[in-house]
Amino acid sequence: MARIPTTSNQRHPLGGNNANADRFFAQGLASHREGQLDKAAGSYERALQVSPSHFPALHMLGVIHTQTKRYESAVRFFDKAITINPVVAEAYANRGIALQKLGKFGEAISNYDKAIALKPAVAEAHSNRGIALKELKRFDEALASYQKAIALRPAMAEIHLNCAIALEGLRRFEEAAVSYERAFALKPDLELLLGNLLHIKMRICDWTGLDQKLGQYERAIQSSKMVTEPFPALSLVDSPVLHKKAAQLYAETKYPKKHPPGGYGPHPRHDRIRIGYFSADFHNHAVSYLIAELFECHDPEKFEIVAFFFGPNTQDEMQKRVSAAFDQFHDVGNKSDQEIAALARALEIDIAIDLMGHTKDSRMGIFAERCAPIQANYLGYPGTTGAEYIDYILADGIVIPKGRQSDFTEEVVFLPNSSRVYDSKRRISERPFSRQELGLPETGFVFCCFNITSKILPATFDVWMRLLLAVEGSVLWLLEDNPTGAINVRKEAERRGVDGGRLVFAGRMPIDEHLARHRAVDLFLDTLPYNAHTTVADALWAGVPVLTLIGKAFAGRVAASALRAIGLPELITQTEAEYEALAIELATDTEKLKVVKDKLERNRLTTPLFDTKMYARNLEAAYVEMYDRHHAGLAPHSIEVAQAEM
Repeated sequence: MARIPTTSNQRHPLGGNNANADRFFAQGLASHREGQLDKAAGSYERALQVSPSHFPALHMLGVIHTQTKRYESAVRFFDKAITINPVVAEAYANRGIALQKLGKFGEAISNYDKAIALKPAVAEAHSNRGIALKELKRFDEALASYQKAIALRPAMAEIHLNCAIALEGLRRFEEAAVSYERAFALKPDLELLLGNLLHIKMRICDWTGLDQKLGQYERAIQSSKMVTEPFPALSLVDSPVLHKKAAQLYAETKYPKKHPPGGYGPHPRHDRIRIGYFSADFHNHAVSYLIAELFECHDPEKFEIVAFFFGPNTQDEMQKRVSAAFDQFHDVGNKSDQEIAALARALEIDIAIDLMGHTKDSRMGIFAERCAPIQANYLGYPGTTGAEYIDYILADGIVIPKGRQSDFTEEVVFLPNSSRVYDSKRRISERPFSRQELGLPETGFVFCCFNITSKILPATFDVWMRLLLAVEGSVLWLLEDNPTGAINVRKEAERRGVDGGRLVFAGRMPIDEHLARHRAVDLFLDTLPYNAHTTVADALWAGVPVLTLIGKAFAGRVAASALRAIGLPELITQTEAEYEALAIELATDTEKLKVVKDKLERNRLTTPLFDTKMYARNLEAAYVEMYDRHHAGLAPHSIEVAQAEM
C-alpha cells in the first residue's frame, strides 16, 4: 500500500472578513503544524463560532478529521468549504483523500481532476489520483498520473513507490524493480518499501545483494519498523515470530479496530447458522480451485452460506460454479468496507470467514468494522493476521504445532487431518501431451516445481542445482511466471555450473490441461520458507509425489500437512541434507520411486486429503463450537475438533 499524504500546512486564502476569526485560525494553524491536533481543532472551531463561513477553518477541520480517520465528517467540512470558495485546489485534493479512504475511488478521482484543473503543478494531486486509479485496477491510467507527479517532484520517494506498484499491476516486473530501487535510493526507510522491493526482486529471480537486504529486513521487523506488508514476509523468512510482528504492526496501523455504530449486540440464535464467506477470489483463482466443493458440501439443513464477493465479475467457469453453491451471493465490489460490514450485520451473519487475510485485493477493513460477532481467518492466508478482531484461525496440528499457539493473535482451531480443503471434483484433461510439445527431453528424470518464482530462495535453488549435477540427464521443470525471471534463473543455474538448457519453463494453460501435463513429471520439489499450497494439491491429485522440507512457520508446513493426510509422511524431510539425499535416492532408484507412486495412487481417494464431504463435517463441527461458545457468553478459545463419523 502506498502512503496517502495529508497536508496541514498549505497556504489558503482566508476567505473571511473577521479579524477575531482570523486570529483563532492562525492559532489553530500554529498548533496544527506542531502536531497538536485537538488544540488546533479547538481553535478552528472558535474561528467558526465567530465566523461560520470562514473557509480556512472549515477546510483545516476537514484535514484534521482526515488525519484522525473520521473521513465522513471530513467530507462534510470540505463540502461546506467548497460551497464558500469553489476555486481552491487544495480543498478538492484533500476532499479526494477523504473520499479515497472511504473507498469512493471514482468520486476521489473527480476531485483530484478538479484540483489539477485549478493547479496543474501539484505533484501530490497527480500521485493521489494514481492511487485511486490503482485501486480501480486502471493501472495504465495510474501510471500516467504517477509519471506526471514524478516530472514535478522527481526526488519524492513516495511517488516512485506508487509508480512501482502500478508497474507491478501491469506485470512489468523489471521496470517495477527499477522504480522500487529509485524509491529506496531516495528514502530507504520509507514505509513498506523494503518488503515490496525484496518481493519484486524475488519475483524476477534477481538475487543480487539479497543476503544483505534480508538481514536489514529482519532487523527492521524485529525493531517494529513497518518495512513490509505481511505477505512478502512469508516467502522471505521462516520465522513465525517475525511473521506475527509484521502482521500485528500492519494491522494495527492500517486497519485498527473500529466499533460498529451503536455497539454490537448478539444476534438471536438461528435455526441455521449463518456463515459469511468474504473473498475477491471467487473466480478462476487458486483459492476457488481448493474450496469450491466445500461450498457444495455444506449441510443446507444446518447452515446458511452467504458470499460477499469484491473481485472481478469474470463470469468464468469457476465463478459460475461457486456462486451457484451459495444461498446468497452478494457482489459488493462497489461498496466501502463500512457498507459491506453494515450489510453483513443487517443479514445477521453469525460467523464471518475471511478467505484472504493479507493477500492481494483483501479487505481487512471489513473485519475491523466487526461485520459479525465471530470472525475467522481461513485458507487464503497461511499465517496470523495480527488483528485483534479476528477471533480464530483454522489450522491443524502440523501447520501450527500445539506449542506454537502464541505465534498467532487468533485462537487456534485444530481440525483433524489437513486444515486445508481440496476439491475432489477437479477434472484432469484426457489430452495426451508428448514430452516434445512440453519442451522436455525425450528421456531423463523430470524434477518439477510449479510454485510461483517468488517462492524460490537461493538456498533452495542451490540444492536443486546439485540434484541436476548428481542425476545425469535430469531436468528441472519450472513455471514461467515472467520472462525476466526465466532469463535470470537460467543465469543463476549457469553460475552454479549447470547448463541453463536443463531448466525448462512451462507456460500457463487451462487448469485441467495443467493437471494433465503433470503426467510427464517424476518428482515435485517443494520450496521453503513458503511451501507449495494449491500446487501440492495439483501434484498429488495428478499422481505426482511431492518432496518437502518442513519449515517453522505455517506457510512452510502446509505441504507436510497434505502429505500426512494422504498417508505419505516418508516424503517429509527435516533438514536440507535429508531433502537433497532423498531427492537423489528417488531419482536414481526406480523401484523406490515406483513404490511411492503406487502408494499415492492407492491413497489418493481412500485417505482424508481429498475427502471433501468428511472435511465439511469437520469444519462444520468447528463452526458449531464457535457458535455455541459465543451464545454461552464465552470468549473465543482454542478448539480441537474430533474426526467426524461418516
